[in-house]
Amino acid sequence: MIVARYREVLSLPGLRALLLVAILARLPVSAVGVTLTMHVALTLDRGYGAAGAVAAASTVGAALGNPLMGRLTDRYGVRPVLALTTTAQCVTWLVAPWLPYGALLVLGLFAGLLALPVFGVVRQSLAAMVPEEQRRAAYSLDSMSVELSFAVGPALGVLLSTQISSRLSMLAIAGAMLLAGLLLYLLNPPVRSAAELAGAPEVVSRRSWLTPRLIVVLCASTGATVVLSGTDVAIVALLQPRGEVSWAGLVIAMWCLWSLLGGFVHGAVRRPLPLAALLAVLCVATVPVGMAEHWWLLALALLPAGLACAPTLAASSDHVSRLAPPSARGEAMGLHGSALTIGSAMGAPLVGFVVDRAPHPGWGFVAAGVGGLVIGLVGLLVWFFGRDRGAPAVPREVATTAQQTVY
Repeated sequence: MIVARYREVLSLPGLRALLLVAILARLPVSAVGVTLTMHVALTLDRGYGAAGAVAAASTVGAALGNPLMGRLTDRYGVRPVLALTTTAQCVTWLVAPWLPYGALLVLGLFAGLLALPVFGVVRQSLAAMVPEEQRRAAYSLDSMSVELSFAVGPALGVLLSTQISSRLSMLAIAGAMLLAGLLLYLLNPPVRSAAELAGAPEVVSRRSWLTPRLIVVLCASTGATVVLSGTDVAIVALLQPRGEVSWAGLVIAMWCLWSLLGGFVHGAVRRPLPLAALLAVLCVATVPVGMAEHWWLLALALLPAGLACAPTLAASSDHVSRLAPPSARGEAMGLHGSALTIGSAMGAPLVGFVVDRAPHPGWGFVAAGVGGLVIGLVGLLVWFFGRDRGAPAVPREVATTAQQTVY
């Protein structure tokens, strides 16, 4: 029964090709952060603080650029946006290896602003290609594919940067970005369904669909990635004083395996947990992980939180696709991408700050879990105080269903 649900989704025209291209296209995107860090910290010998500043500039650019690229996709279609961003990424990564540090800061902002919109385009296309009753399984497949890409991409970036040179790694990213952009350009996935294209053109204001309900979903997305990026740092911080840091890669790999398992189950069951419950499980289950005494106990302790990782991200994507009207779906998915990016940027420094000052490195997991929970509660407060304002820009029955599954 579980396999049958996924078989039905994968049998939809064009879906297998889209998911395969998505995995390949996300590989260079996932390798960008670690490659920049290795280049600035080691090749340029500027240290990890300077590397963090470049990463921060790229994050700011991405947070601003995601909704902008989504809005351009809504207005002009996929191909013009892909042509623009693919060209920008190729130029960026061809010149970046030879630039001084100050220029890299500016280039990092530019690269983030015109980042290849793989995540937004794929999630927008899933909403157009997959019937509503099957979207949960489709977004679960997408979340699992993200896990695979981020398990391989950063490892390749580290391998090239350490074994050969970070400059070669950047040139490899330029080539991979070109290939990714070309594949997506040739695939040209639809961003609106045939029924949506056949209907009367929608003219909706941002205020009509950017409702408190959608803000709850965006806050949940940010909270989830605070936990995920913070847990990465907390794992290393916990293992290093014990002399077990060499096992960090295996622990993280097992954590990803738990996430893949959770995503698989989430997409197949008839009644999944609502988004708020998934985020709560992710956050609360992360808090006590730091009490694990050995690396293998740490891997097992990550099981409950890991099972909620991919489902939380899949559920948030699904809700955004339902709460935004088709004519603004690209911008809404861009805001979702920005929410994920901001959470990733917040989690690591938050946990690092706590670990540096706490009596035990296990407090890093507490910081990650509590940080994600606080951001989720902020979203609920926004919904509580603003729920009577504005009107949904989607049919009432769809908005009601989405509201029930969020809470």
